[in-house]
Amino acid sequence: MSKQYGFARCSLGEEKGQDLNRQIRELKEAGAEEIISERVHGDSKVKPQLDFLLEHIEPNSSLYVTEVSRLSRSTQQLCEILNTIKNKHLRLVILNSVTIDCRNGNIDPMSMAFLQMAGVFSELELSMIRMRVKSGLANARSKGKRIGRRPTTKEDFPATFFKYYPAYENGTMTVVELARICELSRPTAYKYIKMMKENASAAES
Repeated sequence: MSKQYGFARCSLGEEKGQDLNRQIRELKEAGAEEIISERVHGDSKVKPQLDFLLEHIEPNSSLYVTEVSRLSRSTQQLCEILNTIKNKHLRLVILNSVTIDCRNGNIDPMSMAFLQMAGVFSELELSMIRMRVKSGLANARSKGKRIGRRPTTKEDFPATFFKYYPAYENGTMTVVELARICELSRPTAYKYIKMMKENASAAES
């Protein structure tokens, strides 16, 4: 049984200023009955939700996306997706752009070329964005600005860590127990322990 699917994707979480609401709204307005969405980078080799959808989508169904770049920012990956669209006899609808109807098992050469060119420009856009970001970071570093996360200090440790760290030191508590009671991940607990030991060694020298 055929169905109308929509796929929405963005790279970053809502806390970074990107949300999927616009895409989802436009896909629903276009006629998508079920929306599949995920947050993963455009040129990522693995897009779990999209891969799952393309694997299980019913023949003769339609797939709606707002832009070509929502499918992928990799030209090679986009070509692989188009082959899947053809082999599974699907209809791909790029909103306000082009529709590729492969429900008869064929793909129009002009439409294929159009999407491939769109993929090239999408990949180029991503490369230019990354180049600008890299240049901006280098410029900031040259001006002495700190880039990246603020270094962790003992002020970041939870009070419970200082309370139970002596028990770890004297061997009555394991790292796993310390991490659990302080509500820390095990790697974070190891990091804090290492910092405590380094500070103790520095104080003794």
